[in-house]
Amino acid sequence: MSLLNDIPLSALHFYMTAPYPCSYLPAVQARSQVATPTFLINGPVYSQLVQHGFRRSGTYTYRPLCDGCRACVPLRVLSRQFAPNRSQRRAWGQHAHLQASLHNLHDSAEYYHLYQRYQCARHPNGGMDNDDRESYQNFLLQSHVDSLLVEFREPSDQDKPGALRMVSVIDLLGDGLSSVYTFYDPDVPRARFGVYNVLWQIELCRKLDLDFVYLGYWIEHSRKMAYKTGYRPAQGLIDGVWQPLDKGFP
Repeated sequence: MSLLNDIPLSALHFYMTAPYPCSYLPAVQARSQVATPTFLINGPVYSQLVQHGFRRSGTYTYRPLCDGCRACVPLRVLSRQFAPNRSQRRAWGQHAHLQASLHNLHDSAEYYHLYQRYQCARHPNGGMDNDDRESYQNFLLQSHVDSLLVEFREPSDQDKPGALRMVSVIDLLGDGLSSVYTFYDPDVPRARFGVYNVLWQIELCRKLDLDFVYLGYWIEHSRKMAYKTGYRPAQGLIDGVWQPLDKGFP
């Protein structure tokens, strides 16, 4: 039994953060439970933590554990049973020409420029629109688990690569994929890159013969999280048990 391959969760320590303003619900104070030490959280350990509702931001592994609030519901899509609706099929057809390529995590000026444009257009005054290069790298390009970076580009010609439209970071888990973060070109009219990206991850999950795509947290009263209810069937982690969420969707 190798320590690197079979670390029990009991070897980790968990601490609570101080209260901080919630990013999703106004006038609410949030707290997180953080798993440490980070060097023990490898791929297999992180897979177990995700099954218990944890996520990561860089090498920081956490889950919401707020005083008197349980609005954040970890959500995962059942990849094998998923069937796209009409709107999703249109988004798939609209962007099926994009060329996807898988890479190890790495930085480039092209990525960072697209990230800045996306944040300024989609999340102005959200804090991340002013991320410097180091903050961006720590958030997206630092990982102790099995992570991949996916480029989505327009078809290329012989002289240069096609225009970069979207970048997605995903983690490979024992039972599925975890969608870490995606940013895309905000200036393409009527584009539906975000929808296409989730569909692409579900398709990749099927090709890898895995069961779930973990989409992070769903919050019923947060408009930012509303898109996650469109991918069904899905399960939510409620009271420590993964259970069907479809009947709970608005």
